[in-house]
Amino acid sequence: MTTSNPTSTLPPNPTPATLNPPVSPDAQGAPDAAEAERLRRWRLVLGGESADGTGVQLRGQDAAMDGALGSLYGKGDRAAKGRDRSAGLGASAPSVARWLGDIRKYFPSSVVQVMQRDAIDRLGLSALLLEPEMLEAVEADVHLVGTLLSLNKAMPETTKETARAVVRKVVEDLEKRLASRTRATLTGALDRSARVSRPRHRDIDWNRTIAANLKHYLPEYGTVVPERLVGYGRASQSVKKEVILCVDQSGSMAASVVYASVFGAVLASMRSLSTRLVVFDTAVADLTEQLDDPVDVLFGTQLGGGTDINRALAYCQSRISRPADTVVVLISDLYEGGIRDGMLKRVAAMKASGVQFVTLLALSDEGAPAYDREHAAALAGLGAPAFACTPDLFPEVMAAAIERRPLPIPDVA
Repeated sequence: MTTSNPTSTLPPNPTPATLNPPVSPDAQGAPDAAEAERLRRWRLVLGGESADGTGVQLRGQDAAMDGALGSLYGKGDRAAKGRDRSAGLGASAPSVARWLGDIRKYFPSSVVQVMQRDAIDRLGLSALLLEPEMLEAVEADVHLVGTLLSLNKAMPETTKETARAVVRKVVEDLEKRLASRTRATLTGALDRSARVSRPRHRDIDWNRTIAANLKHYLPEYGTVVPERLVGYGRASQSVKKEVILCVDQSGSMAASVVYASVFGAVLASMRSLSTRLVVFDTAVADLTEQLDDPVDVLFGTQLGGGTDINRALAYCQSRISRPADTVVVLISDLYEGGIRDGMLKRVAAMKASGVQFVTLLALSDEGAPAYDREHAAALAGLGAPAFACTPDLFPEVMAAAIERRPLPIPDVA
């Protein structure tokens, strides 16, 4: 796991270019104050080891911030070399609770989330999340939800309700952020996918109608005479498209599973879409019946284990009844533990039948994790390029797939 440096949210760290800024001759005493501030920042960055060279003694809030950072990061290098792994938190719930309170006091929420993830990863504090008091103290985010889901089977009954409340809070926040835009984007795509050539006035797509009739522009009247009208199909209650989300629930895909469950619930709420959610490791689980509550979906997953993409795609393929109106979204890092050639043959067969097939290496804000590049290249050769997708981009990806136009693949150059 790559460890972010929380001190980057402190006052900007000095750099060689800023060590000697120009000083106004009228600023009496300013050089000494500026130098002291630079040394203070370096001291917070370097951690106070004997070789840091600053000679600064921290006091007050600076000392408290330094203590919170040192408890987590102060012995990280030594731990990596097999020495003391306890750092400064210890293994007791009270000391961890105090530390959680300290970091929430001294750092913004985004940094608190990074430090919590690092504490779980570096200091082995996952077991403490099984205690309700700890769950109530942590700052909830997508990564914490992933950790809780991985601990689901080991979680005592006294903790499960608290864990569900934490997960629900994160899920509801994500739905508020993503649902409206997703519905609006996909509703427009569904309407555009059902164009008619003789639309009613209220159903005319004026932009496309004007573009199609520019050759009939009459400059003397300053107008276009439309010989051909282009319109949207009228919205109906019937199902227009079928969507299958096929999600890898191996441990590295935790954030993607969380986002996929939220998007699955949003898509399932749209009457024009028939949505199916399938999660897999070496086994396949169809969670479609639980899509009305993404929290139930998440607690129905089991992060970790192996991966059998071929088996999962075989199940999805068996549920396709209208290939030309179906979008299959595979969300996986593509490390196949099943039959590689079988996986590729199934993708080729689905595409040949008219299915729109989308491959996402991740559905999260972090970008692509480690993934099988050979399989990604093979899928690209079949016309299903694999790429990482942020939650904000996902509605556009789905809209493009529904309209059968090129996918908005992000530039990773």
